[in-house]
Amino acid sequence: MSEHELTCGIEIHQQLDTTKLFCSCRSGLVESDEGTFLRRLRPTASEMGEMDRAALLESQKGMTFRYQAPQGVSCLVDADEEPPHVADEEATDTVLTFATMMDARIVDEIHFMRKLVIDGSNTAGFQRSALIAMDGRLEMNGKTVGIQSICLEEDAARKVDAGDGEITYRLDRLGIPLIEIATGPDMHSPEDVKEVALRIGTLLRATKRVKRGIGSIREDLNISIPQGARIEIKGVQELRLLPLYVENEVKRQRMLLRVRSMLQERGALPVATEPVDVTESLKGSGSKVIRSALKSGGRAFAVRLPGFAGVLNGEDGALRLGAELAGRARTRGVKGIFHSDELPGHGITEDEVSSLRQSLSLEDGDAFAICAADEDKAVAALRMAAERANEALQGVPEETRDPLPDGGTRYSRPLPGAARMYPETDVPPVTVTQERLRLIRDNLPELPDETIRRLVVEYGVNEQQASQIVRGGNDAAFERIARTLELPAAAATVFANTFPEIEREGLDVNAVPDDDVLRLFQMLSEGRFAKEALPSLLREMASGKAAEDAVSSLGLSSLNEDEAEAIVRKLVQERADFVKEKGMAAAGPLMGPLMAEMRGKVDGKAASELLQKAIKELLT
Repeated sequence: MSEHELTCGIEIHQQLDTTKLFCSCRSGLVESDEGTFLRRLRPTASEMGEMDRAALLESQKGMTFRYQAPQGVSCLVDADEEPPHVADEEATDTVLTFATMMDARIVDEIHFMRKLVIDGSNTAGFQRSALIAMDGRLEMNGKTVGIQSICLEEDAARKVDAGDGEITYRLDRLGIPLIEIATGPDMHSPEDVKEVALRIGTLLRATKRVKRGIGSIREDLNISIPQGARIEIKGVQELRLLPLYVENEVKRQRMLLRVRSMLQERGALPVATEPVDVTESLKGSGSKVIRSALKSGGRAFAVRLPGFAGVLNGEDGALRLGAELAGRARTRGVKGIFHSDELPGHGITEDEVSSLRQSLSLEDGDAFAICAADEDKAVAALRMAAERANEALQGVPEETRDPLPDGGTRYSRPLPGAARMYPETDVPPVTVTQERLRLIRDNLPELPDETIRRLVVEYGVNEQQASQIVRGGNDAAFERIARTLELPAAAATVFANTFPEIEREGLDVNAVPDDDVLRLFQMLSEGRFAKEALPSLLREMASGKAAEDAVSSLGLSSLNEDEAEAIVRKLVQERADFVKEKGMAAAGPLMGPLMAEMRGKVDGKAASELLQKAIKELLT
């Protein structure tokens, strides 16, 4: 991929480790469904009398929202039954600190705005957001990445369930302060995107005031290619997948541009968006989907797509406009649609396809899409699909897409516009004094590169380990263990190697409190278990156990020397023939089964010494 084939900018949203932004509630996630209430939301016009297109689309879904309000982590402010309090000072200072680190131009007065959001994730129907600074810069790898804006805003409620016509949110996350960092469109390769996100994340963690763990940081990608359009992929949580999302979006836009060229070559014209009732052609269909819909009182409808044959799912899946149509249709509450490029199939026969083509008066090269459901839903879904087909004649439509675990995306909503912003009248402006900025400048955190160099010098870890420790935001915990317990090597191995390994297994090891990790190392220094047991213990702790409980659950307690020697002698006797054949070289192959037998109850070095001693005794 050449530098001119991709333009990308990132918006990073990082939770701050303070109380909530507009109240004094603790900011943390809980598993409680107490205190529910229901609400419906509708869009309002901006100051200019305009209606935001994304908000309008959400309102047309007609959803009801159920909110869970757990005590201690939510209050009347979150429920929009009490005005917001003054913005949290610690959260504000954290954003000002980061803005200073980015050499950004800080505003003289902070004004909060309301950003219209009516997908239910905000009880008030809007999110509060304030611009803190602009025109910063990030220097890395000899390049300058512009920081267009740095904002302070509140996080949204957490979706916990979704059903037909109703979504349930929990208010524990609503109101947690977020710093939003928007870069310029200065990245031109998938690798650039990952490196910039990693660097910004490391700088944020240097402030020591941000949350860690899954869901605490999210990236929005804004991607475009020549002749394409700006596409926002919203809410990516896994840093390692960023390049894959970028690569797949570039492929998708290229595919859509190729579809446009093919349609233009064929002279395809805009399609009629009004569906046609084709229930009679499918009333005896063997398709389970269609049969179920008709049995429950629904109807089958179709839209004509003249000139679209082969672009809905053609060239062995390389052309997939049909998936784009289905994504739009699903926003109207249907599970999906069928299109002619995939038929016959799905229980729909060749005869039924012929009957449909005849009833729709289609010619060679024409296509169609069908949907069977409740009449209102089916008609609305196919209208959306037809509108998306018409957009294909123009190329790539601007839109917001949701990330999928495999690196793909799905349609979410149109890109929002300026019409969704209007002033917040309940939160007073905050003057940013020169004295406040002076205190922040005088107390800036140590930069990551400086921390890495210092860890190497002071604690003897190698540069790669130090870099991994700092990137993971574990330097403070590492230094506590290295200083107080004098275990820098073991701590470096855990933070640089064990933590990433456990994260790859899907466990949120960063959610383990630093105090619990410190306690685990205290128990190690007391001889409660061998350092080889640390990975297993940390897996237990990442699953929610405290350090003491993790040790108990694994049945760990150090063996005394006599017990350890007995286990070693038993193993050597059982493998006596092998030992006599290999001599002292048998020690290496036997260490694996020996450590498995001891299950982290004896230090590896001590076990090796006992094993060599037992082998010598057998050979003499």
